[in-house]
Amino acid sequence: MLMNMRKITSLKDKFSYWQKVGLLVLAGVIVGLGLLFFYLLRMHTYVVGDDPAACVNCHIMAPYYATWSRSSHGRDATCNDCHVPNGNIASHYLFKGMDGMKHVGYFVTHGERQAIMAEEASSEVIMDNCIRCHTQLNTEFVKTGRVNYMMARRGEGMACWDCHRNVPHGGMNTLSGTPYAESQVPIPPSPVPEWLQRLVGK
Repeated sequence: MLMNMRKITSLKDKFSYWQKVGLLVLAGVIVGLGLLFFYLLRMHTYVVGDDPAACVNCHIMAPYYATWSRSSHGRDATCNDCHVPNGNIASHYLFKGMDGMKHVGYFVTHGERQAIMAEEASSEVIMDNCIRCHTQLNTEFVKTGRVNYMMARRGEGMACWDCHRNVPHGGMNTLSGTPYAESQVPIPPSPVPEWLQRLVGK
């Protein structure tokens, strides 16, 4: 009886050991795949950087980069200056992270539209940033006052782009509007090693 109990205890200890090994291997695979995904999507360039060239990691952004770089905003503003909240560091990185993951989701599922349009949350951020940069112009020179995005939605004023649609991305309506954009922007090379590309291509 005592011998049988020892065998059962010994089997339980072994099973517990292999369970732990299996869980560690599974965790290692999940973390490794996550880091590979992070690297292949060049997420580090989005998270810690402020370089507009990071946006063209996705080829669909090439026309937007090309039109921005040739606009008046191309001299003085980065993508983050307009498209991410700049009131405080917490809201800046929270919005950047959430918006970035949404873009990754669109990219992975091929759900992006041909002509990208700002969604509600992005529109509000963009208009707040217009106001932040151009407050003196609006209050002292042309005296339009401060009309925020929600006021414009309610018909109590106009959104900045109602009059200035072509300022930041001149005439960007469709991808065909800038047919040679990909040859004009710094699209990075593929992060996938050549040997893996050849293996997948066969």
